[in-house]
Amino acid sequence: MSLELIQDRSDSSDYPDSYYLATKNREIEFAALDGSQRADVCVIGGGYTGLSSALHLARRGYDVVLLEARKPGWGASGRNGGQLCSGQRKDQLALTEMVGADAARRFWELAEAAKNTARELIAEHGIDCDLKPGIAHPDHKPGYAAGSRAYVEFLNREYDYGQIEYLERDQMAELVGSDSYFGGNLDMGAGHLHPLNYALGLADAALRAGARIYQDTPVEGYQEGNPGRVKTKRGTVTAEHIVLACNGYLGKLERRLSGKIMPINNFIIATEPLSAALLEEINPRDVAIADSRFVVNYYRLSADKRLLFGGGENYSRNFPGDIAGFVRKPMLRVYPQLADTRIDYAWGGTLAVTLNRMPHFGRLGKHSTYFAQGYSGQGVALATLAGKLIADALAGEAENFDLFGRIPTRSFPGGDLLRWPGMVLGMTYYALRDRL
Repeated sequence: MSLELIQDRSDSSDYPDSYYLATKNREIEFAALDGSQRADVCVIGGGYTGLSSALHLARRGYDVVLLEARKPGWGASGRNGGQLCSGQRKDQLALTEMVGADAARRFWELAEAAKNTARELIAEHGIDCDLKPGIAHPDHKPGYAAGSRAYVEFLNREYDYGQIEYLERDQMAELVGSDSYFGGNLDMGAGHLHPLNYALGLADAALRAGARIYQDTPVEGYQEGNPGRVKTKRGTVTAEHIVLACNGYLGKLERRLSGKIMPINNFIIATEPLSAALLEEINPRDVAIADSRFVVNYYRLSADKRLLFGGGENYSRNFPGDIAGFVRKPMLRVYPQLADTRIDYAWGGTLAVTLNRMPHFGRLGKHSTYFAQGYSGQGVALATLAGKLIADALAGEAENFDLFGRIPTRSFPGGDLLRWPGMVLGMTYYALRDRL
């Protein structure tokens, strides 16, 4: 059974309708692969992982071909919440228990490098993607507040990270314009951006660095070897190395990896532009927000003063028939004052999670095939970093790439065919806990 979504199998390769599509600021088109190509590296997938890999490999002097089934940034990289997060998906306390204090610190340092890499690429290549500072993490249950305060103190003390502060309940209510929360933290070292414009900027940078990019070119299969071969309907690419950068759209391409991740669907709406008074009420500091729910509510303001609100997810092969209605419910639980506000855009996308919520990096075969996947909702920074680490590893500087590779990543129980029921049951349980 293919794991691609029914909605994502349309004959058209154009970007799905979204606020991001309506406000993309760069037109960039590539031909489809037609015939045979030879390269040092063939990258499969044109999201952040693939684009960053192609860019960093080309900058190191490798001859790179990137194959994208639709268009660069077509998948989750062009449809996500746009949050440039600090740390890993697992917090530093959990990571310390998982891998020890020294390795946990290295993962923190790599996460800081991930944010910096994204910011440096945006500055170096003049990528206009509305980058702004700040992410707040409010607690939706009173019992979470003490843990949030302790975690902020831990980061301040043990990691010398002074860009995060704890907010009391009244301070959080003032920051996010809602009395739904019981405190939390504000991380001004994190940020948020327009994800599709960022992806298109990476594609342009990779092209200018010398990478050859082909769109509308689904990969039908590949063979490892020396060299390896990547097969498409209208051509092949022969390359010494292959990079699998497919994440939630991996499907059946590589069975050794598909069971390590679970594609899930997440949804976002965009309101009409809001008045200055309403903007001052709900987000006076123009930060992004991601709350403590297992099924996270995440939201922020757009450059043209809309509320972009992500909430709700499902685990089927279909999107809801009414995405706007589906997401509007959690939005109104946070902001009942928006009951009469028009919804102008509604869309969904597919991300991939791992069981341990840590990214899954590694090599296959005789180390000629590299992969990175499973960012578990934190891919804007980490997938950008993944591309750089793949390029470093291919050039013989593999220490940081291998650090991720040493984390045990278990397969989902049941494999490709039977993991869905277990995932739905587990997610439903945690979603119920959110509501209790």
